[in-house]
Amino acid sequence: MVVAGSVGVKKTARVVSLALFASIGLSACQSDPDIDITKLTGETESSSTLYNQGLANLNAGKVGEAGRKFEAVDRQNPFSDEARKALVMLAFTNYRQGRNEEAISAAKRYLSLYPGSEDAAYAQYIIGLAYWKQIPSVTQDQRASQQTIEAMQAVVDNYPESEYVEDAQTKIRFARDQLAGKEMQIGRYYLERKEFIAAATRFRVVVEKYPMTNQIEEALARLVETYYAMGIDSEAQTAAAVLGHNYPDSKWYADSYKLLQTKGLEPRENSGSWISRAGKKLIGV
Repeated sequence: MVVAGSVGVKKTARVVSLALFASIGLSACQSDPDIDITKLTGETESSSTLYNQGLANLNAGKVGEAGRKFEAVDRQNPFSDEARKALVMLAFTNYRQGRNEEAISAAKRYLSLYPGSEDAAYAQYIIGLAYWKQIPSVTQDQRASQQTIEAMQAVVDNYPESEYVEDAQTKIRFARDQLAGKEMQIGRYYLERKEFIAAATRFRVVVEKYPMTNQIEEALARLVETYYAMGIDSEAQTAAAVLGHNYPDSKWYADSYKLLQTKGLEPRENSGSWISRAGKKLIGV
């Protein structure tokens, strides 16, 4: 009887302990949504369950918790169909949380494992978005702009029928504007210090490499100003002529025209000039 009683007491104690443990676990889960009850009980959920929980959390706006669910799928069954879908969703949730490098890493891993899948275009697009989010002002290094162009161009080239192409092209234009803006910033710096050759070099990069950006009008006008200051009137006239031909209503053209008139000059294109050749890109000749 004593033994039986002891067993009964131990069994009851064990039930109470489990109940208490469950109560503590549940209350902890209620107060902290990041605690997973399956970790407390030692149970594991199926990949499909975790994936669906991740989607549910995402729909509820719990992006961080969704990401943890998608990570769990990848850990638990890395080569399952759910893991494939979870990996691209993990890239997305990382991007949504501003974890751009983690988003890029997950998306690149997805592309290495599933290059021909239906979500490959989306993974490549996420890479581009994550780089785009890191583009700083033109006063800073523009490596992220170049990376954005490369990643988004891959969307355009490799997935031309995807729904992400239009926005990818928009992001490419923005990044090219940034790169051109950086060249203009440096060029203006040299121009202010009367380092005319260095200034002209920077403005030339914009005209030749970034002709379809929002910096082109000023770049041509700055070339007028720079060549005028150097006494190379024919190049100043050519830059003004190309500017006026393409942007006749531009404020930059009006300023350039007035500057040339101070020497009795007017815009006149020299067909042998590099500026004339570069100007053909603006009108598609």
